[in-house]
Amino acid sequence: MRDADPPPTPEPAAWQDVPRGRVLAFAPHPDDEVAGPGGCLALHRRAGDFVRVIVATTGAAGDPEQRYPAAEYAALRERESRAGLAELGVDDAVYWGQPDNMVLSASDIELGTQLAAKAIADAAPDIVYLPWSREGHPDHHNTHLIVIAAMRRLHFTGRALGYEVWNAMVPDFVVDISAVAEAKRRAIRAHTSQLAYTDFEHTILGLNAYRSMVHQRGRGFAEALCRVVY
Repeated sequence: MRDADPPPTPEPAAWQDVPRGRVLAFAPHPDDEVAGPGGCLALHRRAGDFVRVIVATTGAAGDPEQRYPAAEYAALRERESRAGLAELGVDDAVYWGQPDNMVLSASDIELGTQLAAKAIADAAPDIVYLPWSREGHPDHHNTHLIVIAAMRRLHFTGRALGYEVWNAMVPDFVVDISAVAEAKRRAIRAHTSQLAYTDFEHTILGLNAYRSMVHQRGRGFAEALCRVVY
């Protein structure tokens, strides 16, 4: 007997702007803060909202062909991140400096949860941006798990929004970022070391263009978000 056909996927809600409030955004690597919620962060800053970004790892594994001096690479990636955030109007960023591309132990998860809990307590955000639960990159998935654990530990009562980078989601919301899309493009271009390997200006802005299809008739750019339940 054939299973019943699934219902159609519901349309996401259209947001013409981001919700107002204090913002804390968690990025697994230097560049995810731009690639994922970069347009939303720019909109928050244009509205005068407090925005702080936490970058969890150095991104040192992002140079597999060793095109850059190993001793200087992590510092280079942080400089690129700060330059990209500046294009979005964000000047408050914290870099934990943790290694990337690692299999995390229970103690690693606990350390990350403690760091995330302290970051949330210090920033007192109304809105937390974090990678959505089905991101395929292990560092992205681990960042999601760590932030979720920290929010639970603190009994966080604000809004948590998941963003996409590696894997496209079925979103709950799409945010029109057309007004800040060129700022996001410039922010992506600040990450020269990563563009040397992958043209993520093309892929990410292509994804953002696709997200404009439902509510914007394929005009402009949008970022997809999902409601994170914790």
